[in-house]
Amino acid sequence: MIRDICTDETFLAQRAQPATPDDLPVAADLLDTLMHHKSRCVGMAANMIGVNKRIIAFDDEGKYMVMFNPEIIRRSWPYDAEEGCLSLTGTRPAKRWKSIKVRWQNEKFQERIKTFTGWTAQIIQHEIDHCEGIII
Repeated sequence: MIRDICTDETFLAQRAQPATPDDLPVAADLLDTLMHHKSRCVGMAANMIGVNKRIIAFDDEGKYMVMFNPEIIRRSWPYDAEEGCLSLTGTRPAKRWKSIKVRWQNEKFQERIKTFTGWTAQIIQHEIDHCEGIII
């Protein structure tokens, strides 16, 4: 189901609660909403659709991916970026890392670890910031 985009900065500034298997429908809605906005959005966190759970969805080089309870466990090569967000107006500066190692759970809640680089790494960092309540 396509959900409305949350623009309430007070809500977006809350740290997300851990996701559980009961949140699988939220992930489906998150993907539906992301695909609906694909012309101007490459990633979303659950709080962007009004659900305070630690779930992100993003375009991973042409294939959509969902992560439950993602966390960055290693960062390399910092750089400065400027990013926009579907939930916020305008663009803002952000410190990003060219390479990140992420630990998360898949849709079966099995732990996964993978290193992401470049544009995909930047998208993931932006969405994890949403999970942390960081407004970019």
